[in-house]
Amino acid sequence: MSSVAATDRDTDWFKSMTFAHPQCIPVSVGLLPATWMEHREALEEIVLRHPMLFGQRERGSTDFDAVSGTYALGDHVDEWGCVWSNIRPGCEAFVTGHPLPRREMVNGFLAPAPGAGLPHGFMFLRLTYLRGYEEMMIDFAEEPPELQRLIDLVLEYNVGELERRLEDPPTLMHFGDDLGTQNALPISPEKWRKYLKPCYAKLYGMCRDVGAYVYMHTDGHVIPIIEDLIECGVSVINPQFRANGLDRLATECKGKVCVDLDLDRQLFPFCKPEGIDAHVREAVEKLGSPEGGLWLKAEVGPDVPLENVEAICQALERYGGY
Repeated sequence: MSSVAATDRDTDWFKSMTFAHPQCIPVSVGLLPATWMEHREALEEIVLRHPMLFGQRERGSTDFDAVSGTYALGDHVDEWGCVWSNIRPGCEAFVTGHPLPRREMVNGFLAPAPGAGLPHGFMFLRLTYLRGYEEMMIDFAEEPPELQRLIDLVLEYNVGELERRLEDPPTLMHFGDDLGTQNALPISPEKWRKYLKPCYAKLYGMCRDVGAYVYMHTDGHVIPIIEDLIECGVSVINPQFRANGLDRLATECKGKVCVDLDLDRQLFPFCKPEGIDAHVREAVEKLGSPEGGLWLKAEVGPDVPLENVEAICQALERYGGY
């Protein structure tokens, strides 16, 4: 089993993750490329005022129009043959072309050559990318043999990618897979446990076996399966505030697993700055504790007014030490 570096153990993020009394709540702000395109120099001024959140930067060092990968305009084909279409540069694309539109096509399908990695959407979403969302939901409802065959194929590929990554394991392995919709799981918790829980348990167990901790980002309503994700080996869960509700997250997570709370990005474009301050304070009061177990994350889209971007930064700096 690999050991955790002493430098990691001394950080607030590690102490908070392991409930070891951090000095501060780890906080971060993510700015979409489209946000830089929208606000440009005015956004740079905010970033320069908050080195605690963004690090030390020099004025003029940011390319406001820089985009890459699926954040660039147009169609992109990934290693699995899925077509991603981008209609607004700087925002993420979505899958419009599915390699397996007919169920019988699963039987002759081969995974790509090794090296595609474990991108966001590595397991459940990958199934929907390959089959199409509606077709995949029908598969879960009807449970044909092709369903398990496709799950096994994707899992086997992911195991190979993870084995190579864990040859030199980091302290914290990051995974991202959106498991919920706005108000519910897309499939029943029972079918999730039957078909998908073994996949995450296998992959996250591999991490824990070599001493790596597991971070999982997952958008949507995931309250019914948070306990399952903890059982699979998740050390830090990154759920959305709005889709899950603060009280329910406190019930399911507080004292059990570290939460990197995705603050309410559906609130940010519409509220006043004082509303953001109250929002962050409430999150800290309900999920925080002296022992730790809380990180805070704010993702800022291009529709967020600059005064609210500033309010987000100020609130995170204010309540990070609350």
